Amino acid sequence: MQFDRLRFPIKLTFAIVLALFVGFHFNLETPRWAVMTAAIVAGGTAFVAGGDPWSGALRHRGMLRIIGTFIGCFAAVAIMIATIRAPAVMLLLCCLWAGVCVWLSSLIKVENSYALGLAGYTALIIVVSVNAGNGSPLLAPQFAVERCSEIVIGIVCAILADLLFSPRTIKKEIDREIETLLLDQYKLLQRCVAHDDKEEVDKAWGNLVRRTTALNGMRSHLMMESSRWQKANRRLKALNTLSLTLITQACETFLIQNNRPHYIPPQYRLLFEKEINSLAELHKHLKTLRRVMSAAGSKSTPVTLVSWVGAATHYLLLLKGIHTNSRISRIEADVLSGEVVVKARSAETHHAMINGIRTFVATALGSLFWLYTGWTSGSGCMVMLAVITALAMRVPNPLMMAKDFLYGMTVAIPLGAIWFMFVMPATQQSMLLLSIAMGLMAFVAGIFIQRRQIGTLGAFVGTLNILVLDNPMRFEVNAFLDSALGQVIGCFVALLVILLIRDKSKGRTGRKLLNRFMYAAVSALTTNSARRKENHLPALYQQLFLLLNLFPGDLNKYRLALTLIIAHQRLRSAEIPVNEDLSAWHKQLRHTADRVIASRSDDRRRYYYQRLLSEFETYQQKLLHYNAPMAVAEPVHRLVDVLTRYQNTLIQI
Repeated sequence: MQFDRLRFPIKLTFAIVLALFVGFHFNLETPRWAVMTAAIVAGGTAFVAGGDPWSGALRHRGMLRIIGTFIGCFAAVAIMIATIRAPAVMLLLCCLWAGVCVWLSSLIKVENSYALGLAGYTALIIVVSVNAGNGSPLLAPQFAVERCSEIVIGIVCAILADLLFSPRTIKKEIDREIETLLLDQYKLLQRCVAHDDKEEVDKAWGNLVRRTTALNGMRSHLMMESSRWQKANRRLKALNTLSLTLITQACETFLIQNNRPHYIPPQYRLLFEKEINSLAELHKHLKTLRRVMSAAGSKSTPVTLVSWVGAATHYLLLLKGIHTNSRISRIEADVLSGEVVVKARSAETHHAMINGIRTFVATALGSLFWLYTGWTSGSGCMVMLAVITALAMRVPNPLMMAKDFLYGMTVAIPLGAIWFMFVMPATQQSMLLLSIAMGLMAFVAGIFIQRRQIGTLGAFVGTLNILVLDNPMRFEVNAFLDSALGQVIGCFVALLVILLIRDKSKGRTGRKLLNRFMYAAVSALTTNSARRKENHLPALYQQLFLLLNLFPGDLNKYRLALTLIIAHQRLRSAEIPVNEDLSAWHKQLRHTADRVIASRSDDRRRYYYQRLLSEFETYQQKLLHYNAPMAVAEPVHRLVDVLTRYQNTLIQI
């Protein structure tokens, strides 16, 4: 539809023009901050989304920007008060603050990391701007207050534009996705029961993992949209676990048949050959499956199929409640309060440290060079160094984002020159003409931003910055060239820093993730009822999704990780004999597995890994001694076999 393609450019234009009008109407000292904030909040959200963002996303980003700005302003004032007599120390402390904020932002959720990154470079911008002015630190509090107030105005303008121009709700997309996701889960089970080609099964479950992760991200957007979706949010959170359970049980059915071809009885093979094309058909088919399983009894029914049918039944129950957002029934409440979900710890600690070092080194070297030379473009260069190294580090490809900024800032020079030297001077007698000139630029930029055209966002924001929308406006060509040159050089230096300080943490992170899967499988061996009720599945699949992004195309790593997740789930539900001897061995196995993860050298890691394998041999003998059922001995044997075959992958980087 034509309006859908034009809605975001109109929204961006309205936000920019409104921020411009408010800034000049209330005689703000630097109205460009309000305009740039509206552009960054609205444009940045659309660039990430690849189009008009969902309702609530822009508001969430705006609130994060307000929080980050206030934290950064308080930090800037505190640093300036403490080091008022030592400008070099003051700047280095701001660089250290920026590095620490980037390091911490790399350890938290991506959607919340924006606030910390912003807090880091806001403090540096305030200190740099004060020193670039008249050098009086006494202006820092006034500068911080002005920046906060103008940023809040810009964010309010962006939010008003989002509310006025038909924000898109994500609820319809969620309703559609949860239906098609369940139907595709059934198709995966069909492939696994029929024991289809391994490559096809890998492709199917990998796609379902990505879609389940994306659905969980949609849940976050839904909660940003409105608090009235609280009940749907609870159901979607449980639905995430159920979807991952369906993937796990289907893949376990496939793996078991590698060693036991007759694991699936013929009557179940016939039942799962039926094609299902709608939820109504699936609902009827699940009823048939439950009746057949009840009549056949637990001994002749594969346990993975029983688990899959149970999870699919709960999925259908929650699906109806998500559609209607109705009151949670007693049966649903039992499903929702079944298990305690354990959150995943970040595996990117080394990557986070590299990010923090990059930001600190880039800004510190820039500060010292600026202080030593007194370079007039130094302040603009410092600002770009801080912004790029703070924001680019958390994206999947920091180098590409740095190039995007460099291309954009290069284009901003001729574009800004046309507006600064010809268009803007002709609009000084009329607010209407000024609004038309800025609105036209915003509208064209909005069309390219929602297409994710490389360099567009950087060019738009860079142009707004070098136009120097001050009150009153002064058209000084030297100041314009200084600002434009500083921006480009800052982007180039940031690109060099990313190239020179290489991030070699990919292999380390991959090994850490695989070791965590191994530890999860080992820690599932417990008779502690509280530990057995902990739901690690969402955390494990979150780490699996990170592994998929780190090593695209490496099927062996995915299979190993999935096999360990399956082992964890099977051992978690296995009826392990309860006695003190086995409990002591469970504790010993967890301790040794933890030492494998904690070891820093390959030799120590290999030593503890071999010790873990030998302890497992002893543990299997104890299971035979205590007459453990086949439902316990078999998954333990499969786990030991996997750990033995893949020990080099799990030990080496």
